[in-house]
Amino acid sequence: MRIIDHESRKNEVLAAALDAYIKSATPVSSEMLVRDFGINLSPATVRNCLAELEDMGYLTHPHTSAGRVPTQAGYRYYVNNLMREIKLIEKEKNRIETDYHRNIGELEAILEETSGLISEITHYAGIVSFSDWQHRMFYKGTSFILEQPEFRDLVKIRHLLAILEEKELLLEIINRDLKEKIAIYIGTEIPCSDIANCSLIVSSYKIKDRPSGRLAVLGPTRMQYGKVVSTLEYLSEQLSRILKDR
Repeated sequence: MRIIDHESRKNEVLAAALDAYIKSATPVSSEMLVRDFGINLSPATVRNCLAELEDMGYLTHPHTSAGRVPTQAGYRYYVNNLMREIKLIEKEKNRIETDYHRNIGELEAILEETSGLISEITHYAGIVSFSDWQHRMFYKGTSFILEQPEFRDLVKIRHLLAILEEKELLLEIINRDLKEKIAIYIGTEIPCSDIANCSLIVSSYKIKDRPSGRLAVLGPTRMQYGKVVSTLEYLSEQLSRILKDR
């Protein structure tokens, strides 16, 4: 007799649904998951799982579509329980190391270069702060966010640009004490209603073995969380190593 683990099945379907939506930005159907994402279940079984996940509050059903999209609760469950870090490929690691070796110089230049590296690798906005410089941060990659379909609304664009330009509130958020190596704020978990449709991921770096600043990525909630976490972890390590003896 075959024993079916319904919890594992639902987790598998939810992870695939999140991965599919993050990749496609279109509502996810059972047929899509079976056809394109390797779910070894019948479309009817996947449909039932999607309905259960919607009842649990992890997915929602747009009125104009037969597919489903993740809710904030769905993203949070995914990040806490299902996310797999996507390791940087050697080409990306080499790019980071080459850029750092080429641009070793003043601290300001290194931090500005870091914000660019974050942005180019993740394709979201890369932000860097230094704790001894109040009201100052480096950020690059706003254009990457504005290319996302979530930001076709001019009001959302204005709010996002205002937060990046005003800086103080964003700095206050990213410079909070980190209880973990990485902090992930999703949607309304960011204490700023103007960017409640975004996610913010924050890591720290050190100078002479003491916490000295933050690296962060700002993007839509439909973010490649695993790739972003791996990028920030690797860059934090490399930046801390470079600044160790400064």
